[in-house]
Amino acid sequence: MLPQEIFSLLMLFCVFRASVSVLDEDDDYDLMYVNLDNEIEGPVLGTEETVSCDCQREHTEWDKLFIMLENSQMKENMMLQAMDEILKVDLQTLKAELSQLTTNLAGTFTATIEKVTSHIVSQVEQALVKNSDQAEEAKRLHESEQGKVLEHVLLLSHNVSSRLGRLESTWLRRSEVEAQETAFQQDKFSPIRADNLILNSLWKELQQTRAELKASQKWAAQHLLPAGCETAILFPMRSKKIFGSVHPTAGMTLHSFTACIWIKVTEALRKTIVFSYGTKLNPYEIQLYLSWESAVLVVGGDQHKLAVKNVVVPGKWIHLCGAWSSENGSASLWVKGELAATALDIADAHTVPDGGILQIGQEKNGCCIGGGFDEALAFSGKLTGFNMWDRVLSAKEIAAQSGEDACSIRGNIIGWGVTEVLPYGGAQYIS
Repeated sequence: MLPQEIFSLLMLFCVFRASVSVLDEDDDYDLMYVNLDNEIEGPVLGTEETVSCDCQREHTEWDKLFIMLENSQMKENMMLQAMDEILKVDLQTLKAELSQLTTNLAGTFTATIEKVTSHIVSQVEQALVKNSDQAEEAKRLHESEQGKVLEHVLLLSHNVSSRLGRLESTWLRRSEVEAQETAFQQDKFSPIRADNLILNSLWKELQQTRAELKASQKWAAQHLLPAGCETAILFPMRSKKIFGSVHPTAGMTLHSFTACIWIKVTEALRKTIVFSYGTKLNPYEIQLYLSWESAVLVVGGDQHKLAVKNVVVPGKWIHLCGAWSSENGSASLWVKGELAATALDIADAHTVPDGGILQIGQEKNGCCIGGGFDEALAFSGKLTGFNMWDRVLSAKEIAAQSGEDACSIRGNIIGWGVTEVLPYGGAQYIS
């Protein structure tokens, strides 16, 4: 290596200068000159006689010089070797320290990851506990609200009972007055005045009772679900992302059916879907939708439909049933348990195929590439008590669907509270 050669030359030069200094100061030797053959010229002459060769004499100056050079070269090699060994030891020490540092860092990193993971798991557990507590609190609030509802209804019933008691006592007083008419025959106008007072009192009592009953019914209609249903699905707004997916209990290969549902629509447009069943070949196999104040039943396609007008009132619960049979294409629409419209030749001899998609609040149509949802067709409001049978129900059975505790009656294809109905996009169950 070039630096090592320069270092060797410098060492040689220093040794040479030191040797020359020694030679200059020695009184026993004369300076000798070196020829090109590296031989000594001009032997030293004695004063009287030539000095005889003595093989055992001391080393000459050149011998000493070469010995010093050899010693310096050995020292240099020893120093280089020592430096090499020191560097190797330092390198091994550094390597061991780096290995130890890597091991420590790996341990620290692993401990940090475990700590962070433990912290995240702890936060998730806390969030779950918090959500559970919130759900429990919401449940308690709901139960408290139901208790208030019952207390309110009981209070109203008590008020009505007391009103009726007062009415009864008023009638009894009237009877007593009539019994005493014979005692007041001299004054002809007294009985008439007493009757008028009693009638006015009765009229006021009846008016007040009617107003309280009307307010109670309105309040109950706003806060309670119909037909004894415990749950409903809320569609908070019209959106192409909000719908409900229904998974029928049995197959949908149908030659006849009856479908019933309770709805409370916020606003109905030209076509507002209540429920829809369709396949890839025909997205409009079965549909029940609203058109302003009308209800429309579709079977087999939009060309086969039955409508009934002036039955939909926004903000109020209404019960709808649609029935169809392929035998003669008979179709019927029922409103609040009563027959509202009927027709024949509605998709007669048609069979509703299996393998389609059944949804509430939306329809899978051809509005978009590959089919999709249309915001203008979306349902907004509440619905409950959705049931479907693979036969045409009798008039008595349909009437029972709109009565009290109707939610306890379930269809064999779709049974509300039993069949899986999954809300999406913001639709949610309420009770």
